[in-house]
Amino acid sequence: MAKILEIEFKGSRKAFYANPQDFPFNVGDLVIVQADKGKDLGRVVNMGSLVDQRAGHQQLLEIVRKPGREDLEQVNENHQLEQDAFMDCRKRIEEHGLDMKLVDVEYQFDRNKITFYFTSDARVDFRELVRDLASRYRTRIELRQIGVRDEAKRIGGVGVCGRRLCCTTFLREFAPVVTQYAKEQNLALNPTKLSGVCGRLICCLRYERDFYREVIKRFPETETVVKTSKGKGLLKKIDVFQEKVVIEYANQEEERIGLDELNTLLSASKTKKKKKKKKTGKGKKREGHQQDEPQKDSGH
Repeated sequence: MAKILEIEFKGSRKAFYANPQDFPFNVGDLVIVQADKGKDLGRVVNMGSLVDQRAGHQQLLEIVRKPGREDLEQVNENHQLEQDAFMDCRKRIEEHGLDMKLVDVEYQFDRNKITFYFTSDARVDFRELVRDLASRYRTRIELRQIGVRDEAKRIGGVGVCGRRLCCTTFLREFAPVVTQYAKEQNLALNPTKLSGVCGRLICCLRYERDFYREVIKRFPETETVVKTSKGKGLLKKIDVFQEKVVIEYANQEEERIGLDELNTLLSASKTKKKKKKKKTGKGKKREGHQQDEPQKDSGH
């Protein structure tokens, strides 16, 4: 039996829990676990040796039991209560004139706590709102400000690739993504195409960055002068997948050539330059020698 399990809660929130009673679980099973001053319900998403390594030696809360029929009925009731609380809180936000957007509401399984998630461009003084909500629901109230990426993670959705958002499936933390990653991959800096549903740069720009940085070392820099049978041109574009480049000539004509052909042309050009330098060097030595000889004769 797995001693440590990874449990997922609403909004893709995940945490590790100990299984001291050795309950038999499979991935996808619902579980009731210890929570902050109460109990909560989640779903098993991972178990095994890798989970044990990632959990480390930290002190873990424990799994209490498997949910029964009454527990599942309470979960369904909680979902309905969350919808009602969402509508109620949104009205109260408007009444207080607060500059904040309510994103989600989450009831703890035992209803000892309700968490309201919101986004805002600035800090919000919501103390009066908390008092109103506490007097209405008679339980512990928590308002938590999150970012736009966390909003997408909680709500979920589908990316431009046609798959579920990475942040709702496997991404545990958000790493910074900058426009430099797009430049390194020769992508057009079009905000519409490079932005995710959260409005920020898509996280997958990081995934292939190491590949592009490694492969691009095999190519010369753009704007490099290349001499071909058609004349001199500039290297304008690089296709790392087909291993080809686009050469643009002075008359705006473009030509695609392979990487091997490009390297051959560049090496031939370097060889010619070296030969010219050698010839120039020999010519200078001869001129110097001819200038020295009259000086020797004049000495006699």
